[in-house]
Amino acid sequence: MGAAGTLLVFAPVLGSFLAHAPVLRYDWMAGWKRPLDGGATLRGRRVFGDNKTWRGAIAMGGGALALTLLLSAWPAFWTRMPAELRSAGPAVTGVLIALGTVLGELPGSFVKRQFDIAPGAQRRSFLGTLLSIWDQGDFVPGILLALVPVWRPPLRDAVLAFAVVAVGHVAISTIGYAIGARKTVL
Repeated sequence: MGAAGTLLVFAPVLGSFLAHAPVLRYDWMAGWKRPLDGGATLRGRRVFGDNKTWRGAIAMGGGALALTLLLSAWPAFWTRMPAELRSAGPAVTGVLIALGTVLGELPGSFVKRQFDIAPGAQRRSFLGTLLSIWDQGDFVPGILLALVPVWRPPLRDAVLAFAVVAVGHVAISTIGYAIGARKTVL
């Protein structure tokens, strides 16, 4: 299967962005626009902040699951997925990808809040640069961790996936900014 199969595992994450962008743009699901951390603090700083909401988790997770299910019906895609994920089935694979997508974003938000870096802001420092790079592909380790019960890629494929996804995320974020779904590019 190789690196190409590993990269395909992350294709359903596009569903997250496609589902989340209009939710943000048109303020849909306003009743779920509540912080995941419920306003909790640690060391006087928010745990995740106001931008990590139940609405976002539902939209992004639902988008990843929906696109996994749609793509699984397309043989040209599904037959190229790793055999272990095909054996697990599209629903299990989709739920794990959705879970990893949502949970993968939380550690970076936690670290940024603890260093007083506002959502969408960057620090001009070595730490700030590392956090910005991490932020672009943070869901990759989240998905890989969520998929551990059914599949583990070679390390080199996982690293390549992170690099490709991080570059792709910059492009998607730029489009989101251009259409008004994001307030910042990164």
